[in-house]
This record gives sequence, C-alpha cells and structure tokens, in this order.
Amino acid sequence: MHNSTFIPSSVNQKFGKIIYKRPKFEKFEKEFFSLQKGFDNATSFEEQNSYFEKIYLLRDQFDTMYNFAAIKSDANTADKYYQTEINYFNNILPQVEQLISNFYQSLINASFKKQIEEKWGKHIFSLAINKSKQFHPSIMAELTQENLLKTKYTRLIGSINFEFNNENHNLKSIDSYIESPDRTTRQKANHAKWNALNEVKDQLDNTFGDLVAVRHKMATKLGYKNFTELGYIKMDRINYDKSMVSSFRDQLLKYFGPIAEDLAERHKNRLGYNKLYNIDKSFHFNTGNPVPKFSPIEILNKGQKMYDELSPETSAFFNNMMENELLDVINRPNKSMSSYCTEISQYRQPFIFASFNSTSQDIKILTHEAGHAFQYYCGKNKEITEYRWPSYEAAEVHSMSMEYLTYPWMHSFFEEDAEKYFFSHISNCVLSMLSKCVGDHFQETIYDNPELSPDERASVWRELEKKYLPFKAYLDNPYLESGRLWQVYWHMYNFPFYFIDYALAQICAMQIWQRNIVDPKSAWNDYMNLCSAGGTLPFLEMIKSGNLQSPFEANCVANIAKNVSDYIGKIDDSKF
Repeated sequence: MHNSTFIPSSVNQKFGKIIYKRPKFEKFEKEFFSLQKGFDNATSFEEQNSYFEKIYLLRDQFDTMYNFAAIKSDANTADKYYQTEINYFNNILPQVEQLISNFYQSLINASFKKQIEEKWGKHIFSLAINKSKQFHPSIMAELTQENLLKTKYTRLIGSINFEFNNENHNLKSIDSYIESPDRTTRQKANHAKWNALNEVKDQLDNTFGDLVAVRHKMATKLGYKNFTELGYIKMDRINYDKSMVSSFRDQLLKYFGPIAEDLAERHKNRLGYNKLYNIDKSFHFNTGNPVPKFSPIEILNKGQKMYDELSPETSAFFNNMMENELLDVINRPNKSMSSYCTEISQYRQPFIFASFNSTSQDIKILTHEAGHAFQYYCGKNKEITEYRWPSYEAAEVHSMSMEYLTYPWMHSFFEEDAEKYFFSHISNCVLSMLSKCVGDHFQETIYDNPELSPDERASVWRELEKKYLPFKAYLDNPYLESGRLWQVYWHMYNFPFYFIDYALAQICAMQIWQRNIVDPKSAWNDYMNLCSAGGTLPFLEMIKSGNLQSPFEANCVANIAKNVSDYIGKIDDSKF
C-alpha cells in the first residue's frame, strides 16, 4: 500500500439522482454575455477574477447536462428521448464554442492578465491562443454537420446486431466466441461479425467521406492547407509537431517491429499452426485465453478491494465511484460500443462507460478507464475546466500506467491465469503501438488527400498494415482484405488524430512499469505527480513532472524496446 497525505474531498451525487433539464441556449448565451462583459469591464483583478470563476461555473452547469445526455444516449442508442436531446446539443454546440472562443479572446486581452497568470498559471493562455486558431464563426454550419455525422456513426455502429450460435449478438458480445479455443468456432464468429459490418460498409464509408469533406472545408476556411494542420491544433499539440510524430512512428517500427514479428512467430508456434490468420489474433494459448473468473458485478467488487489496497487516494476515489453509480459496464443491446471516461462537471465526478464481454479486456478496460477517472478525481477541485483534464496523449499516460500499477492484483481476477495475462497484456501493448502507427499514418494520408475515394482510402489502410504489421494475414475475409478494419474504430470518426497518442503514452507508461518493479514507492510518487498536474501543463512538461523521458528524445524508444524484449525473452510462453 502507498501512503500519502493527499486525499481529495468526496462529492456525493448519485448518477441516478441527477435531474436532467435541457439547457436553453438563449438563457445560457445571455448569462455568458453578461459575465464576459463584466470580465471585460472589470476595474480590479479581484473583480475580473470573480467573473472568470463565474464563467467557469456556468460552463460546468451546461457541460453537466450535455455529458449526462451523452451518457444516456450511448447507454441506449435506440432511446428516442435522449437521441433527440443529443441532436439538440449537436445543433447548439457550435454556438457554445463560439461563446467560449470569444471568452478566450477576452482572456488573451485581459486588463489584469499578469495577475490572472500568477493565480492560474501560463498554460490557460497557451490553450486560449491555441483554441483561437481553431474557430471562426464562418465554420458554424460545418461544426454542426460534423456533430451530426459523428452521432450518425455512433448510432449505426451501436445498432449492429446479428445472429450467431442461436443467439443475438452485437460487436462486443461476439468477442467471447472470437476468443474460443476451437478454431472453427473462431472462424465462424469472425465471419458473422465482419459480415454484419460488410452489410453496412457503404454507409460507414459514406459517413466517413462526409466527415473528411466537412473537416477539410473547415480547415481551408480557417486558412489551413488541410485538416491535418487543423487536427494537430485541435489536439492541443502545443510543443511538438507532425515531423516529430513521423520520426516517432519510424522509431517504433525500427525497434518494436522486430519484437512484434518475434511475438507473432511465438504465437504461431504456441498454437501449432503453419500460418497465423486474423481469426487467431485474439486467441493466444491452446489452454485458453486468460479470462476473468467472475461476473461484471463481482469484477467491480474486486476492483473496489484492489483500489482499497493500492493507496488511500485510490480507495477514496473508487469507493466514491461505486457509491455514486459512476460506472456503466454491463453490455446490452443497442448500447454504444465505445469505452471512455467523462465527467459530471458540476459535481466534479468522473464517469466510466464500457461494455464488459467476459474477456481479459474487461480488466484492461477497468484499470485503464479507472486511470483516467483517478486523474480527474485528483484534479477535480481545479476550478478551470481545461485544467481538470490534460491533453489526450498526456491523459493516456495516466490510464496506461494504471494498467501496470495494478499488476500485483491481477491474480484476484485471473487466479491461476495471471501469468498468462501479463504476457498477453505486454504482447498486445507492443502490437497496439504499431497498430496506432497504422491509424495515425492513415489519417494523415487521408486528410492530406481528401479527394480519395472510399476504395482508395481502404487501399491506403491495407498498405499501411503491410508496412507496420507485415505478418498480418486475413483468412477468406473480403471486408478486412479490402482494408476496412478502421471502420470499427470509434476514434477514427469521432476524434480524428486521437491515435498516436496511445503509442506516445505507452512509451511513458512502460517507464512507470519498469520503475514500479524496482522501486514501487518512487513509481507511485511519480504517478501521483502526473495525476496532480492534470491539465495545467502541456504534454512534454507534464511527463517531466513524473520524471519520465520524452518519447521523442534520442534512444528513448530504443531503450524501452530493449527492456520489453528482455522481459518477454525471459518468459517461457510454451508452458501456457
């Protein structure tokens, strides 16, 4: 157990007790204008700061209703009431963004900017400047269209249901069959899943094509060459650029590519196959994959015990999550397939959304999303919205590090299969980083060339798979062979360029993992520093607060790759 004097105060607001009320935009706009006018005309720092804080309180009230409606609409994509509410928000969010953009301009030009900077730090001004580069009233219609298209994708992917083994399945529930020890069952389950997607591939292609077009139009209206430039700004990548990311991808391919190929060869040998296909990707051991031995409710209860033992901070955090119904992890028909952590802003509470499916992913998701939620919990008392969450790649450091910090408790979920889980988890992390290179490089190519046809986009994906994952082979699957695996990735549609962030974060999280083996106390202190920083620092400065080396620094990727190679080289996976 780790000891610390910092335990955030508890907030008690059950999710089920929150009363939803659609925020009227006209009223919100009037109040926002009034507060911003007071901010602009303030004659003292105290007065200006008071308006500053009131603006953020107003934003919290609005965000609470929006996030609540979003969670409810994801919980049931067939719920007409909350789908109507999300449509309402889709139409007004660009106007809200305009209000916030105007406030950022007021902040940049504030009369008492020096005193605000002394109280709230410099980063809010860096963010304000960056936000001002991504909005103009001329793109209001495009922002609305983008929101509607993202919702269209979420509903479509969440509504996919199909029959298999005399049961009704969605894209999550089928995974238990896709991990079956029987290869024929895996092949049939894969066929059922990808055939269901193949039936809507044209709709998915067209929706993505429309998103590419509207994003390119926004970018050019704002004066950018293409959406790639705008996308980096929207991701708040303040202290690194496209060329650095390209170099990072090259480093991953150079140093982790051989490890991935070795793992694929070992995988094939373990299963005793002449060739490994996509149907074998999710099945790792002839004795069966490591799966949690318990129901979703039991997993949550064991998670509560785990976090009680990990530290006083995590104990207070997870008990608050359980007591206030801040986790929705039960899989259901028409439930969105996404896994995420969001916030109930007004009550300063994180919320975890996922769909457990009786695979090891349930535990990975539990620890991963809890990492996000814990970071938010550590910074929930920060008045500034932007400071409660860091940028995306920084946020993934917290979540991925939590996966490693909870390794000592994996026996309670997997019992005798815990060692299997460690090996498969690390193996998947290696393969995932290269997959994220595919996704990032794909988006860069697509947004640099928005005129590509659906089939040309698919060809780009398949060629990039061959570059970063040359050992990947598909067995009689026209959908995947055509290059459309990316259609199942929620981020691809809803969060463009949110891909390489996972690989950047993984290199950082692996440093926490290695440190935790040697000196758990030091690793925990570094992790708490990362969580406490929240969104007050840009990515490269944030990781310094946790004594981590930048993934962009010379030899960083090479050194981590050697550590991983040494670790998996000592494991006799044939015994599994």
